[in-house]
Amino acid sequence: MIENEIMGAHAHLNVELTNMNKKKRHVISKILPGSIAEELELSTGDILVSVNDQPVEDVFDYRYLMNEEYVTLLVEKADGEMWELEVEKEFEEDLGVEFEEGGLMDDYRSCSNKCIFCFIDQMPPGMRDTLYFKDDDSRLSFLQGNYVTLTNMSDHDIDRIIRYHLEPINISFQTMNPELRCKMLHNRFAGQALEKVNRFYDAGITMNGQIVLCKGVNDGEELKHTIEKLSEYAPVLQSVSIVPVGLTKFRDGLYPLELFEREDAVQVLEIIEGWQHRMMAKYGIHFVHASDEWYILAGRELPEEERYDGYLQLENGVGMLRLLDTEVRETLSMMEGDDRSIHAAAATGALACPYITRHMGLIREKFPNVHVQVLAVQNEFFGEKITVSGLITGQDLIRQLSGKDLGEKLLIPCNMLRDQENVFLDDVTVEEVSEKLGTEIVIVEEGGADLVTAVLDPPQHKKLRRRQMYEQTSSSHSGQA
Repeated sequence: MIENEIMGAHAHLNVELTNMNKKKRHVISKILPGSIAEELELSTGDILVSVNDQPVEDVFDYRYLMNEEYVTLLVEKADGEMWELEVEKEFEEDLGVEFEEGGLMDDYRSCSNKCIFCFIDQMPPGMRDTLYFKDDDSRLSFLQGNYVTLTNMSDHDIDRIIRYHLEPINISFQTMNPELRCKMLHNRFAGQALEKVNRFYDAGITMNGQIVLCKGVNDGEELKHTIEKLSEYAPVLQSVSIVPVGLTKFRDGLYPLELFEREDAVQVLEIIEGWQHRMMAKYGIHFVHASDEWYILAGRELPEEERYDGYLQLENGVGMLRLLDTEVRETLSMMEGDDRSIHAAAATGALACPYITRHMGLIREKFPNVHVQVLAVQNEFFGEKITVSGLITGQDLIRQLSGKDLGEKLLIPCNMLRDQENVFLDDVTVEEVSEKLGTEIVIVEEGGADLVTAVLDPPQHKKLRRRQMYEQTSSSHSGQA
């Protein structure tokens, strides 16, 4: 039920609302077909002024205020006329609009830190400007799962997160040693910012944590201290992932960091697994988790599925390979094998190559005439220290795979592509790679089921999204391996 009252003015707007909308003008840029907005006869160029007589600062307010089943909207039309609209709808149903400011309904907040491990600082020159943007926006933590350092979060932000009970909030801790955190983030307020965690804990806001581990900096005894301090926030802080720092070849003038070796990985896993036993006994959760790289580097088998507590940190590469293996096996178990003949190739990073090879062997057990050659692509663009597939570029694919017998199609994971585009990080398009290599490119979505169907089904041209890179990105924070 929608009631529409057209007004020349709205007498109930208070001073706060007036001042707010001098700064925030949420202009509608798109009306989605079949939406509430279309039924209301809203148009592009209309301005959303308020919801339930409350000013809308950004997406936090919009999402929270639109959760009700009955809402009153105030919309300013292009000619200045004000429409008051009363709407009865489903709980959490959206208006079905997009705004000129984008998904946040506000400007993105850039990072004020100069982290010693920052991946963005290790990018080569000459790439798109958007790839150099450092995000530290708490709203993206809620909407997209990004990690924030807390240094860019105001008391007002915290008040709204608590008021709206927005969770989980994902926090990039690095260390619980305030002085060391100031050094690692190169921000004199970074240690003090940790106190904000207490407010989330006291309010019961679910949190996830991340530690980008740097050799000789926040590992060893510092890591033990950090996990001990973070354990005091459990189970409200439900998980902490530990990922190794990602190092490209573009580190001239940056803080000197070293790669972890096998014995380092063994020590890291010993610390993590010791705390897992303690936290499991106390809270029934494993709490702290190692990203897949640690097990590969240590020469260890991946943990069983139960150790991942429901895969809370897949975005950080925690359990990604285990889940992929489980899904591949489950998918194949529900299929009848046949004698179809397929000759193809799959490109991935060095990290995942042995696992993808194993999966192709499982497929071949049921489909004996399916042959997929798995090719490990070295990252010449960013440097061979980067071994994940999510940072492989189009030019590396072309240079290393040209002249090879790739068969009828080449499979690549969707995380090789930039967000919302069929384009690699170096601006090379999927179509260009396909033309240069002389074969169809099949983009494999996340999950084992899609990997199996991508191998067995005919090629389909698909546009798929790639996760964006943000400051806390490490070699493991790159999506599907």
